[in-house]
Amino acid sequence: MSMSSAYQALPLPFATAGAPSPVRPYPASHPGVPEPVPLPWGLKPMGSAQFGQDRLSDGRMRLWIRHEVVKGVTPRMLAWWFANLEGDVIVQGRPVNRYRVWHPYDHVHASYSRRLADGSIGPGAVIRLKEILGGDPRFVVNVETSIEKLDEEGYIHNPILHGISGLARMEYTFKAVPGGTLYENCLIVGARRGAARWLQPLWQRFAFPDGKAQAWIRHNIEEVGMFENFLPQLYREQTDQEG
Repeated sequence: MSMSSAYQALPLPFATAGAPSPVRPYPASHPGVPEPVPLPWGLKPMGSAQFGQDRLSDGRMRLWIRHEVVKGVTPRMLAWWFANLEGDVIVQGRPVNRYRVWHPYDHVHASYSRRLADGSIGPGAVIRLKEILGGDPRFVVNVETSIEKLDEEGYIHNPILHGISGLARMEYTFKAVPGGTLYENCLIVGARRGAARWLQPLWQRFAFPDGKAQAWIRHNIEEVGMFENFLPQLYREQTDQEG
């Protein structure tokens, strides 16, 4: 699969005049493309990662990314992050919604629609997510997704698409390496079993029209690259641990 890696976003100017106003989360019902979040950091280009598309033996489509090492970020920080998506992070004195910092152009909303009995987040919890890949209204992701695995080895969740589960799967792996974490993730689209397997080509064309696969890959490279800028400090402030 051939994809351009020439894209390089420039940092947005960070407004400093007057008292900094908070950047709030949008509700999941927010229509349209979100306003960009002013931040002092740019986005990593597609060329910073290895990526591609292939097909599994059962016919499912897999989009995969091997990111460059996420510097200064540990697997423990990443496991904590996915269990603590709600709330703010302070950026140059301004409270900014965490999810919107993670991708300042595409992210709309993140919340936990179901927690575990003790109020924590882990396997069995459900996350509500909305994002618009590449700011393109054709590529809206608006789902609830159930967590299957969340620990320092990785993260797996299963989106519920149009009320149907089992048609998409997100798998992440985290590996501590010198200087940070080797972070790999993939999106698998299609049914593993049952009659739905026979509809794989139709479903995959519907779920991933022309351009959406590239938009998904670029989005993920950009958001994973953003961790280096804010997650280590946020983790230390919230946990009193070094990671």
